[in-house]
Amino acid sequence: MILLNDFKRQWQETGRQTLEAVEAVGASGWYVLGNEVREFETALAARWPQKHCIGVASGLDAIEICLRVLGCKRGDKVLTTPVTAFATTLAILKIGAVPVFVDCDRYGLINLDACESALSTDRSIRFFVPVHLYGHSLDMGRLQELRDRFESLIVEDCAQSILASYRGIPTGTVGQMAATSFYPTKNLGALGDGGAILTGEEELASHARRLRNYGESGKYRHDEVGYNSRLDELQAAILRRTHLPRLPLWTERRKAIARMYCEGIRQERVRVPGAPDGSDSCWHLFPVWVDPDDKTAFMAHLRERGIMTAEHYPVPAFEQKAIGPSPHEIAGDCVNARRLCRSEVSLPIHPYMTDEEVRTVIDACNGPGK
Repeated sequence: MILLNDFKRQWQETGRQTLEAVEAVGASGWYVLGNEVREFETALAARWPQKHCIGVASGLDAIEICLRVLGCKRGDKVLTTPVTAFATTLAILKIGAVPVFVDCDRYGLINLDACESALSTDRSIRFFVPVHLYGHSLDMGRLQELRDRFESLIVEDCAQSILASYRGIPTGTVGQMAATSFYPTKNLGALGDGGAILTGEEELASHARRLRNYGESGKYRHDEVGYNSRLDELQAAILRRTHLPRLPLWTERRKAIARMYCEGIRQERVRVPGAPDGSDSCWHLFPVWVDPDDKTAFMAHLRERGIMTAEHYPVPAFEQKAIGPSPHEIAGDCVNARRLCRSEVSLPIHPYMTDEEVRTVIDACNGPGK
């Protein structure tokens, strides 16, 4: 079976070094918020690049803490996309804020024209959580323009966009804060959960550090209600010592696979959107669009040929049962979001795929309807 992510192959390469990282943590005798977390934060900030990095327990916590740091509170409106992992919306709901959903573009990214319209129409919208989806970067210049024009407080959701950029501007560097995830399937994944906050402002970074650790300003001194949301020493050690040094090569391999897909898939019933113009994508996922009536058969066709697929994300956030009782708004009709959710299929893409496996996927995609 050609897998979406092949962690067994990854372990064959990284297992020994990962165990050495675990040994180093065990021998240190320090297991929470120690040198491994600090050194990983420094290394990731330098790689991003950003001035400050704060390790937390998950990508969800990273978004929620960012919003809290920026002053988001119950009843505040937060502009965001309905096409994303539900954690993005959940972070807003946990604060008691009101997600305002806008449509996506042909690539599945939040439509910045629709965002401009929503911000112009409702000046009470102060907060904005754009998502760099699938590994693509939004137009960072346009995002900065919206930030400045509307004085928006932006948390960039970069859970899928590490090392992605737009015309040389890295994702996560235009908003006041950015959030990312180290869930195992991410391009930089841990052997468990984890996340991080990135920012260029010392005051915001200090506040985030307090919030992640019970709101503690000093030993047994709690100035506000915080979280138990600390990146684990073990995960930090594995990420810094084993996975982060490999990230550039892993990313280049993802890009090579994406190029093969874009050049090789020629089935008219399988739309390959590629990356937006100007986006140097890191290709966390490789989405294709098929007619909703053909989707089940298409996925079955690939499965019969030993190819795993997935759906990201089949239900827009505003249609999730969990959001029903919570205040939320839909700006416009979100017609693209509804259609793409019904149409999207994710093909395998990971650094350990062989060229032969990629060609097998291409041949299978080109097969239906020929």
